Amino acid sequence: MAEGGAEAGTGPGRALPQAVIADLFRAACLAELDALKPGNVHAYAAGHRMEVDDFVTSAAVAAPPLAEAGAAVGRRVRGAVEATMAAVGQNTNLGILLLCAPLAAAAESARPLAQALRGVLGGLDARDGAEVFAAILAANPGGLGRAAGHDVAGPAPPLAEAMAEAAPRDRIARAYVTGFEDLFAIGLPALAAARAKGLAPPWSTTAIHLAFLTGVPDSHIARKFGPERAESVRAEAAAALGALTPGEAARDTLLAHDRRLKEAGLNPGTSADFTVATLFLDALLRARGEAA
Repeated sequence: MAEGGAEAGTGPGRALPQAVIADLFRAACLAELDALKPGNVHAYAAGHRMEVDDFVTSAAVAAPPLAEAGAAVGRRVRGAVEATMAAVGQNTNLGILLLCAPLAAAAESARPLAQALRGVLGGLDARDGAEVFAAILAANPGGLGRAAGHDVAGPAPPLAEAMAEAAPRDRIARAYVTGFEDLFAIGLPALAAARAKGLAPPWSTTAIHLAFLTGVPDSHIARKFGPERAESVRAEAAAALGALTPGEAARDTLLAHDRRLKEAGLNPGTSADFTVATLFLDALLRARGEAA
């Protein structure tokens, strides 16, 4: 496991029932939509021809299959994607589901969540791979293209193998091989720092998004525009927003950056996916009685 990975939250926990996991997932999705996230879909401004209501509906219909008791990760992802596509007819949450499904599975365990998560990730097999590949094809995410190895249009390998192959170019795949390091090393510390400053939602959620937007190149932008453009978006955000404390006083600055990104057709969707997953992880740890 990489340094800074899933070692947090190693105290005694308690298994969570399906209904609680589903409720916490929905709450994380809705909290993310309420936050001003430059370049992404949120309640403060429209953009990318997508409506907030579609994301609200997606959270509601995806929660039950994502939290299905005893289900494998691949089954959770595919069921939630199929429910989403049936309800809103477009991909609103594939990245969110790929990040949150292992967390939901781990939350059913009585072992400490970080330990349970490592077990879930270590147990991913070819059936998980087939289910996730089918989900990705159904969702047809922007900039998917084709890959030289383990293309989703071809036969599915074990999911862990597929994620390891994609990890150098995709931050969500990288999470699967680092024990969700980014959540523990970037997301949770950003949330803790925001709370220490007295920030409450939605501004504490904005702080999480900014930590990812300014800290790592966004994979969604990289898939559509290339890694160099993704890095330039990160660097520009770091220069413009890196020292900013989210809040009402920063609203105009955040909205100005939001407009610039949307006018250029740039959506840091992976940063938003990690924001939801951070909120979900934090909620799971608290509900289980573990320190975040």
